[in-house]
Amino acid sequence: MNMKFVVRGQTYYVEMHGKGQPILLLHGFTGSCQTWHPLVSMWEQHMQCIAIDILGHGQTDAPSSVQRYHIDMVAQDVAMLLEQLGIKKAHVLGYSMGGRLALTFAVRYPQYVQTLILESSSPGLKTEEERVKRREEDERLAQFIEQHGVASFVDRWENIPLFSSLKRLSEDVQQRLREERLQHTAIGLANSLRGMGTGAQPSWWEALPQLMFPTLLICGEDDEKFCRIASEMVQLLPNGTLITVPNAGHVVHLEQRERFCTLVQQFVLRGGLLHGD
Repeated sequence: MNMKFVVRGQTYYVEMHGKGQPILLLHGFTGSCQTWHPLVSMWEQHMQCIAIDILGHGQTDAPSSVQRYHIDMVAQDVAMLLEQLGIKKAHVLGYSMGGRLALTFAVRYPQYVQTLILESSSPGLKTEEERVKRREEDERLAQFIEQHGVASFVDRWENIPLFSSLKRLSEDVQQRLREERLQHTAIGLANSLRGMGTGAQPSWWEALPQLMFPTLLICGEDDEKFCRIASEMVQLLPNGTLITVPNAGHVVHLEQRERFCTLVQQFVLRGGLLHGD
């Protein structure tokens, strides 16, 4: 079921599939609801999958105001969407940028969160010096998108070292990912970097010890940076579990799809437990 909802003047595109415990799906930068289509077919018999096109992405609006993209503002939108859907509590899964949004949502609106699942994500940068540097980098990238267009940006983006392991996937899978990225607008992507980038968001490191619900961190073994971040995070989470997936980089849900699907489904259906816990 595909729907559109107006939240504080912005139209959000939402897809819902299946029945059972609700799981909210938040894609990464340059992604959309399409990110989850190959996974939903494996989950929908057991869970109610709720996928959102995040502001500036897919079929959701891409406003011109950068302030509207601030991660706190978008987290509030997510809370209001769940209200409109009549969902009081959900399992929340976020990948990369969507993981930072999921964590922000969990910190700001913990009453909505049954369990939290973060794939290849972080709580942000620890120091203001790091955040300033990252904001400058993201601003340069945002200007590149505006000046050269989405296609030129995607050519550049899909060849950064973070995504090198995707070259091992079939050409069909790589092409579908490219097409998903190309559907976006320059203003949506540029403003997402400015408003929701890692340098723009608050640091949530000090908030991690307050998150009492079960939290699953998933990283790909070849993604050394995000595995290191996840290792630090799990030490601070009162109810955290870290799973490192072999033969995968940053995009675990594509690179090891069946393993990823099984981990998430098991974690949700067992209320935040995995075999061996």
